[in-house]
Amino acid sequence: MTRRDLLGGSAAMASAAQAQAQNPPARKPNIVFIISDQFRADALGCMGMNPLNLTPNLDAMARRGVLFRQAISNQPVCAPARACMFTGQYPAQHGVWKNGLGLKPDAVTLPGVLRGQGYTANYIGKWHLSAQTPADPMSGPVPRANRGGFLDFWEAANALEHTSHPFEGDMYDGDGKPVHFADKYRADFLTDRAVRFLREQRQKDRPFLLAVSYLEVHHQNDSDLFVPPKRYANKYNNPWVPRDLRPLPGTWPSQLPGYYGCVAAIDDAVGTLLASLKEQGLENDTIVVFTSDHACHFRSRNAEYKRSPHESSLHIPLIMQGPGFNRAMEIPELVSQVDLAPTLLEAVGTTVPRSMQGHSVLPLLDRKTDGWRNEVYIEVSESLTGRALRTPQWTYAVAVPTREKFSAHYSEYLLYDRFADPFQHVNLAGRTETREVSARLKERLLTRIVESGDPKPVIDPPFIPYV
Repeated sequence: MTRRDLLGGSAAMASAAQAQAQNPPARKPNIVFIISDQFRADALGCMGMNPLNLTPNLDAMARRGVLFRQAISNQPVCAPARACMFTGQYPAQHGVWKNGLGLKPDAVTLPGVLRGQGYTANYIGKWHLSAQTPADPMSGPVPRANRGGFLDFWEAANALEHTSHPFEGDMYDGDGKPVHFADKYRADFLTDRAVRFLREQRQKDRPFLLAVSYLEVHHQNDSDLFVPPKRYANKYNNPWVPRDLRPLPGTWPSQLPGYYGCVAAIDDAVGTLLASLKEQGLENDTIVVFTSDHACHFRSRNAEYKRSPHESSLHIPLIMQGPGFNRAMEIPELVSQVDLAPTLLEAVGTTVPRSMQGHSVLPLLDRKTDGWRNEVYIEVSESLTGRALRTPQWTYAVAVPTREKFSAHYSEYLLYDRFADPFQHVNLAGRTETREVSARLKERLLTRIVESGDPKPVIDPPFIPYV
Protein backbone atom coordinates (compact mmCIF):
# COMPACT_ATOMS: atom_id res chain seq x y z
CA MET A 1 0.00 0.00 0.00
CA THR A 2 1.40 3.43 -0.99
CA ARG A 3 1.45 6.48 1.25
CA ARG A 4 -1.22 8.00 -1.02
CA ASP A 5 -3.43 4.93 -0.55
CA LEU A 6 -2.92 5.06 3.22
CA LEU A 7 -3.73 8.76 3.41
CA GLY A 8 -6.70 8.31 1.10
CA GLY A 9 -8.01 5.44 3.18
CA SER A 10 -7.61 7.45 6.40
CA ALA A 11 -9.44 10.38 4.85
CA ALA A 12 -12.29 8.11 3.73
CA MET A 13 -12.64 6.59 7.19
CA ALA A 14 -12.59 10.04 8.79
CA SER A 15 -15.28 11.21 6.35
CA ALA A 16 -17.42 8.16 7.08
CA ALA A 17 -17.03 8.67 10.84
CA GLN A 18 -18.05 12.32 10.46
CA ALA A 19 -21.10 11.36 8.40
CA GLN A 20 -22.11 8.75 10.98
CA ALA A 21 -21.77 11.32 13.76
CA GLN A 22 -23.98 13.73 11.83
CA ASN A 23 -26.49 11.01 10.84
CA PRO A 24 -26.38 8.28 13.51
CA PRO A 25 -28.11 4.97 12.73
CA ALA A 26 -31.84 5.17 13.38
CA ARG A 27 -32.85 3.73 16.74
CA LYS A 28 -35.07 0.68 16.60
CA PRO A 29 -38.75 1.55 17.06
CA ASN A 30 -40.38 1.42 20.46
CA ILE A 31 -43.39 -0.84 21.02
CA VAL A 32 -46.51 -0.02 23.06
CA PHE A 33 -48.58 -3.18 23.46
CA ILE A 34 -52.12 -2.49 24.76
CA ILE A 35 -54.32 -5.34 26.01
CA SER A 36 -57.99 -4.86 26.94
CA ASP A 37 -59.40 -7.94 28.66
CA GLN A 38 -62.52 -9.62 27.22
CA PHE A 39 -63.02 -7.14 24.33
CA ARG A 40 -65.36 -8.21 21.53
CA ALA A 41 -64.10 -7.39 18.05
CA ASP A 42 -67.54 -6.14 16.99
CA ALA A 43 -67.43 -3.42 19.65
CA LEU A 44 -65.02 -1.56 17.35
CA GLY A 45 -66.79 0.90 15.08
CA CYS A 46 -64.24 0.19 12.34
CA MET A 47 -65.50 -3.41 12.13
CA GLY A 48 -68.72 -1.99 10.66
CA MET A 49 -71.31 -3.60 12.93
CA ASN A 50 -71.75 -1.62 16.15
CA PRO A 51 -73.49 1.75 15.45
CA LEU A 52 -72.84 3.35 18.88
CA ASN A 53 -69.57 5.11 18.00
CA LEU A 54 -67.88 3.67 21.10
CA THR A 55 -64.33 3.70 19.72
CA PRO A 56 -63.43 6.88 17.78
CA ASN A 57 -59.76 6.71 18.82
CA LEU A 58 -59.35 3.07 17.92
CA ASP A 59 -61.22 3.66 14.66
CA ALA A 60 -58.80 6.47 13.80
CA MET A 61 -55.90 4.17 14.66
CA ALA A 62 -57.34 1.56 12.27
CA ARG A 63 -57.67 4.14 9.48
CA ARG A 64 -54.06 5.19 10.00
CA GLY A 65 -52.55 1.74 10.47
CA VAL A 66 -53.60 -1.85 9.88
CA LEU A 67 -56.90 -3.44 10.93
CA PHE A 68 -56.90 -7.23 11.10
CA ARG A 69 -60.50 -8.21 10.45
CA GLN A 70 -60.10 -11.87 11.40
CA ALA A 71 -57.91 -11.99 14.52
CA ILE A 72 -58.60 -15.08 16.62
CA SER A 73 -57.71 -16.10 20.17
CA ASN A 74 -55.75 -19.36 20.33
CA GLN A 75 -57.11 -20.14 23.81
CA PRO A 76 -60.12 -18.07 24.95
CA VAL A 77 -59.23 -17.61 28.61
CA CYS A 78 -56.94 -15.05 30.24
CA ALA A 79 -53.64 -16.72 31.14
CA PRO A 80 -53.27 -19.15 28.20
CA ALA A 81 -54.08 -16.42 25.67
CA ARG A 82 -51.52 -14.04 27.18
CA ALA A 83 -48.89 -16.75 27.16
CA CYS A 84 -49.59 -17.30 23.45
CA MET A 85 -49.07 -13.57 22.81
CA PHE A 86 -45.74 -13.29 24.58
CA THR A 87 -44.17 -16.65 23.63
CA GLY A 88 -45.51 -17.14 20.09
CA GLN A 89 -46.34 -20.70 21.16
CA TYR A 90 -49.44 -22.83 21.64
CA PRO A 91 -50.32 -23.98 25.17
CA ALA A 92 -48.93 -27.46 24.51
CA GLN A 93 -45.51 -25.79 24.27
CA HIS A 94 -45.64 -22.86 26.70
CA GLY A 95 -47.43 -24.96 29.31
CA VAL A 96 -50.05 -22.43 30.44
CA TRP A 97 -53.09 -24.42 29.34
CA LYS A 98 -55.40 -23.02 32.05
CA ASN A 99 -55.52 -20.15 34.53
CA GLY A 100 -53.38 -20.45 37.64
CA LEU A 101 -50.34 -21.81 35.84
CA GLY A 102 -47.32 -19.61 35.30
CA LEU A 103 -44.85 -19.18 32.50
CA LYS A 104 -41.67 -21.16 32.95
CA PRO A 105 -38.88 -18.92 34.30
CA ASP A 106 -36.72 -19.85 31.30
CA ALA A 107 -39.47 -19.26 28.70
CA VAL A 108 -38.35 -17.51 25.52
CA THR A 109 -40.57 -14.44 25.34
CA LEU A 110 -41.02 -11.27 23.33
CA PRO A 111 -39.72 -9.03 26.17
CA GLY A 112 -36.80 -11.37 26.86
CA VAL A 113 -35.68 -11.38 23.23
CA LEU A 114 -36.05 -7.60 22.95
CA ARG A 115 -34.01 -7.02 26.11
CA GLY A 116 -31.26 -9.04 24.47
CA GLN A 117 -31.38 -6.52 21.62
CA GLY A 118 -30.97 -3.48 23.86
CA TYR A 119 -34.62 -2.76 24.68
CA THR A 120 -36.08 -2.13 28.10
CA ALA A 121 -39.12 -4.28 28.85
CA ASN A 122 -41.80 -2.61 30.98
CA TYR A 123 -45.23 -3.63 32.23
CA ILE A 124 -48.28 -1.92 33.74
CA GLY A 125 -51.54 -3.60 34.76
CA LYS A 126 -52.86 -7.16 34.84
CA TRP A 127 -50.28 -9.93 34.38
CA HIS A 128 -51.97 -13.31 35.12
CA LEU A 129 -48.89 -15.36 34.17
CA SER A 130 -47.40 -16.06 37.60
CA ALA A 131 -48.17 -19.49 39.02
CA GLN A 132 -50.88 -19.74 41.65
CA THR A 133 -49.99 -21.90 44.65
CA PRO A 134 -51.32 -22.01 48.24
CA ALA A 135 -48.16 -20.19 49.36
CA ASP A 136 -48.21 -17.71 46.47
CA PRO A 137 -51.80 -16.60 45.78
CA MET A 138 -52.59 -14.72 42.61
CA SER A 139 -53.46 -11.59 44.55
CA GLY A 140 -49.90 -10.93 45.78
CA PRO A 141 -46.86 -9.32 44.14
CA VAL A 142 -45.27 -11.14 41.21
CA PRO A 143 -41.73 -12.41 41.88
CA ARG A 144 -39.14 -11.09 39.45
CA ALA A 145 -38.46 -14.58 38.09
CA ASN A 146 -42.15 -14.89 37.14
CA ARG A 147 -42.40 -11.72 35.05
CA GLY A 148 -41.70 -13.34 31.70
CA GLY A 149 -38.80 -11.08 30.83
CA PHE A 150 -40.44 -7.77 31.82
CA LEU A 151 -37.51 -6.90 34.07
CA ASP A 152 -37.39 -3.12 33.92
CA PHE A 153 -40.27 -0.83 34.98
CA TRP A 154 -43.01 -2.88 36.65
CA GLU A 155 -46.33 -1.81 38.19
CA ALA A 156 -48.71 -4.73 38.02
CA ALA A 157 -50.82 -7.32 39.80
CA ASN A 158 -51.00 -10.93 38.80
CA ALA A 159 -54.80 -10.89 38.98
CA LEU A 160 -55.83 -7.25 39.08
CA GLU A 161 -59.47 -8.30 39.51
CA HIS A 162 -58.53 -9.68 42.96
CA THR A 163 -56.42 -6.73 44.14
CA SER A 164 -58.69 -3.91 43.02
CA HIS A 165 -62.17 -2.67 42.29
CA PRO A 166 -63.18 -0.23 39.57
CA PHE A 167 -62.42 2.86 41.72
CA GLU A 168 -59.80 1.66 44.25
CA GLY A 169 -57.16 -0.97 44.72
CA ASP A 170 -53.52 -1.94 44.49
CA MET A 171 -50.85 -2.94 42.05
CA TYR A 172 -47.24 -3.67 43.03
CA ASP A 173 -44.00 -2.12 41.91
CA GLY A 174 -40.80 -3.92 40.98
CA ASP A 175 -39.85 -4.31 44.64
CA GLY A 176 -43.24 -5.76 45.59
CA LYS A 177 -44.45 -2.57 47.29
CA PRO A 178 -48.12 -1.60 46.87
CA VAL A 179 -49.05 1.09 44.35
CA HIS A 180 -52.42 2.23 45.68
CA PHE A 181 -55.15 4.16 43.93
CA ALA A 182 -58.48 5.49 45.23
CA ASP A 183 -61.29 7.68 43.90
CA LYS A 184 -59.95 7.10 40.38
CA TYR A 185 -61.33 4.82 37.71
CA ARG A 186 -58.99 1.85 37.38
CA ALA A 187 -58.40 2.13 33.62
CA ASP A 188 -57.75 5.86 33.98
CA PHE A 189 -55.23 5.18 36.76
CA LEU A 190 -53.32 2.69 34.61
CA THR A 191 -53.32 5.21 31.78
CA ASP A 192 -51.91 7.90 34.07
CA ARG A 193 -49.07 5.56 35.06
CA ALA A 194 -48.36 4.77 31.41
CA VAL A 195 -48.32 8.47 30.48
CA ARG A 196 -45.88 9.10 33.32
CA PHE A 197 -43.63 6.35 31.96
CA LEU A 198 -43.77 7.75 28.42
CA ARG A 199 -42.81 11.23 29.61
CA GLU A 200 -39.65 9.76 31.10
CA GLN A 201 -38.59 8.09 27.82
CA ARG A 202 -38.11 11.19 25.71
CA GLN A 203 -34.46 11.73 26.60
CA LYS A 204 -33.46 8.08 26.94
CA ASP A 205 -31.26 6.34 24.40
CA ARG A 206 -32.63 2.79 24.59
CA PRO A 207 -35.79 1.72 22.75
CA PHE A 208 -38.55 0.35 24.95
CA LEU A 209 -41.34 -2.20 25.02
CA LEU A 210 -44.24 -1.07 27.19
CA ALA A 211 -47.19 -3.39 27.78
CA VAL A 212 -50.29 -1.75 29.24
CA SER A 213 -52.75 -4.45 30.29
CA TYR A 214 -56.20 -3.21 31.34
CA LEU A 215 -58.65 -5.35 33.28
CA GLU A 216 -61.50 -3.53 31.58
CA VAL A 217 -63.63 -4.51 29.74
CA HIS A 218 -63.64 -7.65 31.90
CA HIS A 219 -66.37 -7.85 34.54
CA GLN A 220 -65.55 -7.28 38.21
CA ASN A 221 -65.44 -10.85 39.52
CA ASP A 222 -66.83 -10.40 43.03
CA SER A 223 -69.84 -8.38 41.86
CA ASP A 224 -70.31 -9.93 38.40
CA LEU A 225 -70.80 -6.45 36.96
CA PHE A 226 -69.25 -4.51 34.10
CA VAL A 227 -68.55 -1.19 35.81
CA PRO A 228 -67.91 1.83 33.56
CA PRO A 229 -66.54 5.18 34.73
CA LYS A 230 -69.09 7.64 36.02
CA ARG A 231 -68.99 9.61 32.76
CA TYR A 232 -70.52 6.59 30.99
CA ALA A 233 -72.62 5.15 33.81
CA ASN A 234 -75.99 5.61 32.07
CA LYS A 235 -75.03 6.51 28.54
CA TYR A 236 -75.71 3.18 26.85
CA ASN A 237 -78.99 2.05 28.38
CA ASN A 238 -81.24 0.17 25.95
CA PRO A 239 -78.28 -0.43 23.60
CA TRP A 240 -77.74 -2.06 20.24
CA VAL A 241 -77.52 -5.86 20.67
CA PRO A 242 -75.09 -7.98 18.60
CA ARG A 243 -76.97 -10.44 16.42
CA ASP A 244 -75.27 -13.52 17.85
CA LEU A 245 -76.75 -12.71 21.27
CA ARG A 246 -80.31 -11.75 20.32
CA PRO A 247 -81.99 -15.21 20.25
CA LEU A 248 -79.97 -16.66 23.13
CA PRO A 249 -80.53 -16.46 26.88
CA GLY A 250 -77.66 -15.00 28.86
CA THR A 251 -76.66 -12.04 30.98
CA TRP A 252 -76.45 -9.58 28.10
CA PRO A 253 -79.85 -7.81 28.68
CA SER A 254 -78.59 -6.35 31.95
CA GLN A 255 -74.85 -6.24 31.26
CA LEU A 256 -74.47 -4.73 27.79
CA PRO A 257 -74.92 -1.09 28.97
CA GLY A 258 -72.07 -1.41 31.47
CA TYR A 259 -69.94 -3.36 29.02
CA TYR A 260 -70.27 -0.65 26.37
CA GLY A 261 -69.36 2.00 28.95
CA CYS A 262 -66.18 0.06 29.68
CA VAL A 263 -65.44 -0.16 25.95
CA ALA A 264 -65.77 3.63 25.65
CA ALA A 265 -63.44 4.04 28.65
CA ILE A 266 -60.77 1.87 27.01
CA ASP A 267 -61.07 3.92 23.84
CA ASP A 268 -60.49 7.06 25.92
CA ALA A 269 -57.39 5.41 27.40
CA VAL A 270 -56.02 4.57 23.95
CA GLY A 271 -56.64 8.14 22.83
CA THR A 272 -54.70 9.46 25.83
CA LEU A 273 -51.76 7.11 25.20
CA LEU A 274 -51.60 8.08 21.53
CA ALA A 275 -51.74 11.77 22.43
CA SER A 276 -48.94 11.27 24.94
CA LEU A 277 -46.74 9.60 22.34
CA LYS A 278 -47.29 12.58 20.06
CA GLU A 279 -46.58 15.10 22.82
CA GLN A 280 -43.31 13.38 23.69
CA GLY A 281 -42.18 13.23 20.07
CA LEU A 282 -42.41 9.42 20.09
CA GLU A 283 -45.36 8.96 17.70
CA ASN A 284 -43.29 8.31 14.57
CA ASP A 285 -40.85 6.01 16.37
CA THR A 286 -43.33 3.74 18.13
CA ILE A 287 -45.30 0.70 17.00
CA VAL A 288 -48.64 0.58 18.83
CA VAL A 289 -50.63 -2.65 19.12
CA PHE A 290 -54.18 -2.94 20.45
CA THR A 291 -55.68 -6.37 21.11
CA SER A 292 -57.46 -8.59 23.64
CA ASP A 293 -56.99 -12.01 25.17
CA HIS A 294 -60.49 -13.23 24.29
CA ALA A 295 -63.97 -11.92 23.62
CA CYS A 296 -67.27 -12.22 25.55
CA HIS A 297 -70.50 -14.13 24.96
CA PHE A 298 -72.26 -13.10 28.20
CA ARG A 299 -73.03 -16.67 29.29
CA SER A 300 -75.01 -17.32 26.14
CA ARG A 301 -72.89 -20.35 25.14
CA ASN A 302 -71.95 -21.85 28.49
CA ALA A 303 -71.97 -20.85 32.17
CA GLU A 304 -69.01 -18.50 31.58
CA TYR A 305 -68.21 -15.39 29.53
CA LYS A 306 -65.66 -17.15 27.29
CA ARG A 307 -64.01 -20.62 27.34
CA SER A 308 -65.86 -21.80 24.24
CA PRO A 309 -64.99 -22.26 20.54
CA HIS A 310 -67.68 -19.81 19.40
CA GLU A 311 -66.91 -16.63 17.49
CA SER A 312 -68.21 -14.52 20.37
CA SER A 313 -65.49 -16.06 22.52
CA LEU A 314 -62.69 -16.17 19.92
CA HIS A 315 -62.92 -13.09 17.69
CA ILE A 316 -60.68 -10.38 19.12
CA PRO A 317 -59.65 -6.88 18.01
CA LEU A 318 -56.20 -6.38 16.50
CA ILE A 319 -54.98 -2.99 15.26
CA MET A 320 -51.38 -1.90 14.66
CA GLN A 321 -49.93 1.46 13.76
CA GLY A 322 -46.47 3.02 13.61
CA PRO A 323 -43.28 2.37 11.61
CA GLY A 324 -44.03 -0.22 8.95
CA PHE A 325 -47.73 -0.32 9.81
CA ASN A 326 -49.05 3.10 8.76
CA ARG A 327 -50.65 1.74 5.62
CA ALA A 328 -54.35 2.58 5.96
CA MET A 329 -55.29 -0.99 5.13
CA GLU A 330 -57.35 -3.94 6.29
CA ILE A 331 -56.14 -7.53 6.34
CA PRO A 332 -58.81 -10.17 5.62
CA GLU A 333 -56.67 -13.26 6.30
CA LEU A 334 -56.93 -15.17 9.57
CA VAL A 335 -54.24 -14.35 12.13
CA SER A 336 -53.89 -15.29 15.79
CA GLN A 337 -52.11 -14.52 19.03
CA VAL A 338 -49.12 -16.77 18.36
CA ASP A 339 -48.33 -14.52 15.38
CA LEU A 340 -47.91 -11.36 17.47
CA ALA A 341 -44.43 -11.93 18.91
CA PRO A 342 -42.90 -13.05 15.58
CA THR A 343 -44.48 -10.06 13.83
CA LEU A 344 -43.13 -7.52 16.29
CA LEU A 345 -39.67 -9.05 16.34
CA GLU A 346 -39.45 -9.00 12.55
CA ALA A 347 -40.86 -5.45 12.48
CA VAL A 348 -37.94 -4.18 14.61
CA GLY A 349 -35.33 -6.18 12.68
CA THR A 350 -34.76 -8.95 15.22
CA THR A 351 -34.42 -12.64 14.41
CA VAL A 352 -37.45 -14.70 15.42
CA PRO A 353 -36.47 -17.57 17.74
CA ARG A 354 -37.10 -21.05 16.39
CA SER A 355 -39.15 -21.85 19.49
CA MET A 356 -41.94 -19.57 18.28
CA GLN A 357 -44.67 -21.48 16.42
CA GLY A 358 -46.48 -18.45 15.05
CA HIS A 359 -45.53 -16.54 11.92
CA SER A 360 -44.92 -12.90 11.14
CA VAL A 361 -47.87 -11.25 9.42
CA LEU A 362 -45.66 -8.68 7.66
CA PRO A 363 -45.87 -10.47 4.29
CA LEU A 364 -49.65 -10.05 4.41
CA LEU A 365 -49.17 -6.28 4.61
CA ASP A 366 -47.35 -6.44 1.27
CA ARG A 367 -50.13 -8.79 0.04
CA LYS A 368 -47.71 -11.71 -0.23
CA THR A 369 -50.28 -14.31 0.72
CA ASP A 370 -48.77 -17.38 -0.96
CA GLY A 371 -47.96 -19.95 1.69
CA TRP A 372 -50.06 -18.29 4.41
CA ARG A 373 -52.05 -21.03 6.13
CA ASN A 374 -55.40 -19.28 6.32
CA GLU A 375 -56.72 -21.07 9.37
CA VAL A 376 -56.29 -20.82 13.14
CA TYR A 377 -55.75 -23.64 15.63
CA ILE A 378 -57.58 -23.21 18.95
CA GLU A 379 -57.51 -24.95 22.31
CA VAL A 380 -60.27 -24.76 24.94
CA SER A 381 -59.90 -25.55 28.62
CA GLU A 382 -61.59 -25.21 32.02
CA SER A 383 -65.16 -25.49 30.69
CA LEU A 384 -64.28 -28.68 28.78
CA THR A 385 -61.27 -30.17 27.03
CA GLY A 386 -61.50 -29.11 23.40
CA ARG A 387 -59.65 -28.42 20.17
CA ALA A 388 -60.93 -26.41 17.22
CA LEU A 389 -60.07 -25.19 13.77
CA ARG A 390 -61.26 -21.87 12.40
CA THR A 391 -61.14 -21.41 8.61
CA PRO A 392 -62.67 -18.58 6.56
CA GLN A 393 -65.87 -20.61 6.17
CA TRP A 394 -65.93 -23.16 8.98
CA THR A 395 -65.59 -23.48 12.73
CA TYR A 396 -64.98 -27.14 13.57
CA ALA A 397 -64.60 -28.20 17.21
CA VAL A 398 -64.09 -31.43 19.10
CA ALA A 399 -64.36 -31.89 22.85
CA VAL A 400 -64.83 -34.15 25.85
CA PRO A 401 -66.57 -33.19 29.14
CA THR A 402 -63.39 -33.10 31.20
CA ARG A 403 -61.05 -30.33 32.33
CA GLU A 404 -57.69 -31.85 31.48
CA LYS A 405 -54.68 -30.64 29.53
CA PHE A 406 -55.56 -32.83 26.54
CA SER A 407 -57.44 -36.02 25.72
CA ALA A 408 -56.62 -39.18 23.82
CA HIS A 409 -60.21 -39.28 22.53
CA TYR A 410 -62.44 -36.43 21.40
CA SER A 411 -65.91 -36.35 19.91
CA GLU A 412 -67.07 -33.96 17.23
CA TYR A 413 -68.81 -31.15 19.06
CA LEU A 414 -69.55 -28.16 16.83
CA LEU A 415 -69.60 -27.38 13.13
CA TYR A 416 -70.68 -23.95 11.93
CA ASP A 417 -70.83 -22.66 8.37
CA ARG A 418 -69.87 -19.02 8.84
CA PHE A 419 -70.84 -18.13 5.27
CA ALA A 420 -74.43 -19.28 5.75
CA ASP A 421 -74.66 -18.77 9.53
CA PRO A 422 -72.18 -16.04 10.62
CA PHE A 423 -73.73 -15.73 14.08
CA GLN A 424 -73.47 -19.48 14.75
CA HIS A 425 -77.01 -20.46 15.64
CA VAL A 426 -77.19 -23.77 13.73
CA ASN A 427 -74.82 -26.56 14.75
CA LEU A 428 -74.17 -28.84 11.76
CA ALA A 429 -72.05 -31.44 13.58
CA GLY A 430 -73.10 -35.00 12.76
CA ARG A 431 -75.45 -34.15 9.91
CA THR A 432 -75.41 -36.36 6.87
CA GLU A 433 -74.97 -33.45 4.46
CA THR A 434 -71.82 -32.22 6.24
CA ARG A 435 -69.99 -35.54 6.69
CA GLU A 436 -67.49 -34.84 3.92
CA VAL A 437 -66.75 -31.37 5.25
CA SER A 438 -66.29 -32.76 8.76
CA ALA A 439 -63.95 -35.47 7.46
CA ARG A 440 -61.71 -32.90 5.74
CA LEU A 441 -61.66 -30.60 8.75
CA LYS A 442 -60.98 -33.52 11.07
CA GLU A 443 -57.79 -34.41 9.20
CA ARG A 444 -56.64 -30.81 9.18
CA LEU A 445 -57.33 -30.48 12.90
CA LEU A 446 -55.41 -33.69 13.67
CA THR A 447 -52.42 -32.28 11.80
CA ARG A 448 -52.56 -29.05 13.81
CA ILE A 449 -52.92 -30.91 17.12
CA VAL A 450 -49.71 -32.84 16.47
CA GLU A 451 -47.89 -29.73 15.22
CA SER A 452 -48.83 -27.89 18.41
CA GLY A 453 -47.07 -30.52 20.51
CA ASP A 454 -49.93 -32.73 21.70
CA PRO A 455 -50.09 -36.48 20.98
CA LYS A 456 -52.35 -37.49 18.10
CA PRO A 457 -55.82 -38.29 19.45
CA VAL A 458 -58.78 -40.24 18.10
CA ILE A 459 -61.74 -38.11 17.01
CA ASP A 460 -65.10 -39.90 17.12
CA PRO A 461 -68.41 -38.84 15.55
CA PRO A 462 -70.81 -36.91 17.77
CA PHE A 463 -72.12 -38.99 20.67
CA ILE A 464 -75.71 -38.19 19.66
CA PRO A 465 -75.56 -37.41 15.94
CA TYR A 466 -78.00 -35.05 14.28
CA VAL A 467 -80.07 -36.46 11.43
